[in-house]
Amino acid sequence: MNARANLLQIDGERLWATLERSGEIGPGRAQGLCRLPLTDADRDMRDQFVDWCREAGCEISIDRIGNIFARRPGEDETLAPVQIGSHLDTQVAGGKYDGILGVLAGLEIVRTLNDKGIATRRALEVVCWTNEEGARFQPPMMCSGAFAGVYDADWILACEDDDGLVFGDELQRIGYDGKALVGGRDIDTYFELHIEQGPELEADNIPLGIVTGGYFSRGMVIELKGENAHSGPTPMDKRKNALVGAAMMIVAANDIGWQQHPPGKATSTRIKVWPNKPGILPDYAQITLDFRHPDKETTLAMEAQMKAAIDECCERANVSATITHTWEFGNEIFDDECAALVRSTAAELGVSCRDMVSQAGHDAYNMTKIAPTALLFSPCKDGISHNESEDIELAYTTPAVNVLLHSVLARANR
Repeated sequence: MNARANLLQIDGERLWATLERSGEIGPGRAQGLCRLPLTDADRDMRDQFVDWCREAGCEISIDRIGNIFARRPGEDETLAPVQIGSHLDTQVAGGKYDGILGVLAGLEIVRTLNDKGIATRRALEVVCWTNEEGARFQPPMMCSGAFAGVYDADWILACEDDDGLVFGDELQRIGYDGKALVGGRDIDTYFELHIEQGPELEADNIPLGIVTGGYFSRGMVIELKGENAHSGPTPMDKRKNALVGAAMMIVAANDIGWQQHPPGKATSTRIKVWPNKPGILPDYAQITLDFRHPDKETTLAMEAQMKAAIDECCERANVSATITHTWEFGNEIFDDECAALVRSTAAELGVSCRDMVSQAGHDAYNMTKIAPTALLFSPCKDGISHNESEDIELAYTTPAVNVLLHSVLARANR
């Protein structure tokens, strides 16, 4: 580390203690987290985050869909702020660091600047986006998407979970139905730090990845309709089993993924069936499919191949199917100037880094639509994520947070 690094560094032990406290809120079944959005655990974590931010002197604002903005005022409040953000919600069987590191690293940056009495020309805002994972309300990244103009806020407020509970009602129940408008304001820069969720950085002993783009990803929800019948006497040629049709489509998607592997991939992540009881053929099924490849045209070709397979599966299973919802991400462009700043900052601090593409979606993808955006990766053990055994080490995480600190400081003093 050079002199600049020695002058200003985060308090790694404080960051770790903050992460550990977060890891106690909404425990999962296997030492990880189950902190679904707008649950009691999500409320408790939000309360803790807001308390920490207020103790750090931040002003708190919450918008209509529950996004939290913790603002450290700048010397010139007429200038657009620099944002540091990610999410605090998790998967049903989630880890303690996915997204969480990005939010709490932002808080640690504010605390570090406070410790040293360092003011910034522009305000800093630490952002917690609502429902990044999409584990309870779909699609994922919906609330950063609304902030960036991708989705309508009223549509989000009307979304329902699997139990028919409404997003807006649940947001009000936990006390985070804010009054601020969703989006529509200037942002100077958006920075997001996230664990890689892959094995490359750890395997090569590199503490920092700079994301230049992503795998182009397409997703779809398919509803299949058949007919209830007895699973015993009904002749095979008379059966209209929606579950069988869904199973055929799931296998077709998996086969398409293997055809493009490596580096392509495809899978099904979810199935719903009704009535889902022994002895009766299901008349309804819903599946979620996911296709990814670094080349956009290849992803689109995979999707087209799947659409052709849907017709074949329907004919074989004697059912009908409709694609009810589609989405895409990974075609976003990260800001070259911000990436160059992160690279030069890493060089000054003596932190090795590499450019890389992201294979997962992040709130930063949405933010590229409205502000210069940088997405940074730090290592995670064995690349394990969306799993309660997800893990990181402070020693190889601190360098990335220090690079984030100095990059943010440079942009905030422009």
